[in-house]
Amino acid sequence: MTGTRLAELTTLGTGGPARRLVTARTEEEIIGTVREADAAGERLLIVGGGSNLVIDDAGFDGTVLRIASTGHRVDSEDTCGGVFVRVAAGHPWDDLVEFTVLHAYSGLEALSGIPGSTGATPVQNVGAYGTDVSATIASVRCWDRETNAVRTLFNHDLAFGYRDSLLKRTTVDGSPRYVVLTVDFQLAIGRMSVPIRYAELARTLDAAVGAKAYATDVRRAVLRLRAGKGMVLDREDRDTFSTGSFFTNPIVSAEKAAALPDDAPRYPAADGMVKLSAAWLIDRAGFGKGFGLPGTAGEELAAGRAGLSTKHTLAVTNRGGASTGDVLAVARAVRDGVRDRFGIDLHPEPLLIGTSL
Repeated sequence: MTGTRLAELTTLGTGGPARRLVTARTEEEIIGTVREADAAGERLLIVGGGSNLVIDDAGFDGTVLRIASTGHRVDSEDTCGGVFVRVAAGHPWDDLVEFTVLHAYSGLEALSGIPGSTGATPVQNVGAYGTDVSATIASVRCWDRETNAVRTLFNHDLAFGYRDSLLKRTTVDGSPRYVVLTVDFQLAIGRMSVPIRYAELARTLDAAVGAKAYATDVRRAVLRLRAGKGMVLDREDRDTFSTGSFFTNPIVSAEKAAALPDDAPRYPAADGMVKLSAAWLIDRAGFGKGFGLPGTAGEELAAGRAGLSTKHTLAVTNRGGASTGDVLAVARAVRDGVRDRFGIDLHPEPLLIGTSL
């Protein structure tokens, strides 16, 4: 194992050592490292911004590829087709969002403040405040580990779903078949946002749902909302040492949704299904903000190391000195409590590496 603890590469701040760590800053280095690992039959873990990873305390016995390629370019721009922006996989996501807003390219403003790298966004179909990246991604250039070639996957190829995509589902020996190299976004030109679809954001902007606002105002409002929930990484605030939302919002049948109390938030989903609020379920199951677990005899309280954020029940935080085991113990208690109370299963949003919930 190397001397580098993977905790240093994640926003959660947990995870053991890597056997081998490679930082790749160019496409050639990314492809070369993947080919070398595959030729040697080594396990491969891809790390970008580390905002969506929960890594086992034992570390990772294989090659860890840290993608650090940066940069973007505007490939074309016209008032009818909008603008195409090609972005390197390792480019910090929020830096890209800020660039597009300042240059009057509309479509990403509601996704402000999300930590991590651009190349990770299509994998999870990252979303917030009523939109996700599937609405603006035109294509993704990848290294295909099965065919040993660069391949372009277009929006319809990516089979986007709720926090899901082809990139997430397709694996080789448990790690991604497709390694993202660049992402192409197609954005509208103009200073106004796309229609605001999220009620909380609309209220903050004093606008109607479905209306537009200046993209700069939307970005500022989203950053304030996220910061208020501990969802913007701040090295001075332990409440932000997390993977963001630990659980996805469950999608259930209309019958199961109807059985919940009347005040349970419900949102229409595809095929007649209903999306619920994981945060509401967690709170109503008895797990309030700041929830933690007592330790066993002779141990410091787990609440001193890991617990739900004091700002938002969806985030499981590392309060200082937490292990991955501490974090998962809190998440497991919450998951089991929601299942016992409502008969609904919560599923983790981050990727669990070498461990399970």
